[in-house]
Amino acid sequence: MERIKIFELKSLYRESMKVYGFRFGEGEKTVCIVGAMRGNEVQQMYICSQLVKALGKAERAGKIEKGKSILVLPNINTYSMNIEKRFWPTDNTDINRMFPGYSLGETTQRVAAGVFEEIKDYRYGIQFASFYIPGMFEPHVKVMETGYEDVETAKLFGLPYVVIRHPRPYDTATLNYNWQIWDTKAFSLYANRTDRVDETNARRMVKSVFSFLGSLGIVRCAAKGVRSRVVRDDSFVAVKSACGGVLLRLAKTEETVRQDQVLARISDSFTGEILQTLTAPCDGKVFFVHNEPLVHEGTVAYRIMPGEE
Repeated sequence: MERIKIFELKSLYRESMKVYGFRFGEGEKTVCIVGAMRGNEVQQMYICSQLVKALGKAERAGKIEKGKSILVLPNINTYSMNIEKRFWPTDNTDINRMFPGYSLGETTQRVAAGVFEEIKDYRYGIQFASFYIPGMFEPHVKVMETGYEDVETAKLFGLPYVVIRHPRPYDTATLNYNWQIWDTKAFSLYANRTDRVDETNARRMVKSVFSFLGSLGIVRCAAKGVRSRVVRDDSFVAVKSACGGVLLRLAKTEETVRQDQVLARISDSFTGEILQTLTAPCDGKVFFVHNEPLVHEGTVAYRIMPGEE
């Protein structure tokens, strides 16, 4: 294992921000794994730390194939994480909306440019991402539909779902999208938590990465996951709140539900009266649950995958 400095951002008033990577094996740039880009992505950073540990053990045992190299970047935004702020501290911009970056631009553009220059030539790219609204997901791998996507290879992670997303305008500035444009086969992995460590889930995600590496002959291992179901992001059915209040959840992720089954209730924050009962719009499986105690009007509280038995 080799620890290398990928990028450094000088600061006038505090210590420089340094982005470190951990490289395993040698030879061609085979796989790059990126963790936290936002200050609350603690689970994503933790998963990468466990990958660093597991890959170090595999390397010492001689299980990384010759001529293959793997790079892991656990965190590229330590400034935000140190003060528990999701986006960049000074201007609230998102690094994962700045790729491929601009070396003479705003701060987050320069961070994105410096990191991307070092990771854009890898054959495979894996990002541990988080969603834009707080909640818990069924673990899955997401592939951006750019014309360069590789859905069959995404199945090698052995996660329950491979989700295909048609990119919206803001997606064109994400790491996943730009990796693909630069000929890297890119995959975004979504764990079921963001700002809290879930060790059971972390082990599952580490296993999924080793399933991927083993299936491609990069690391010799026997890890295998489940058979993935390919779905489109726009096939999910959203259940939204019609009012604000305290969200009392009944259904959980991975739970199979029937049409009209009660998923949650929203109570008045002051009187405790039930303001709305959220029900399943169809038979299916709970894919996403909003996990904050309060909801606003129009919040996506649940996402259901229709037709799941």
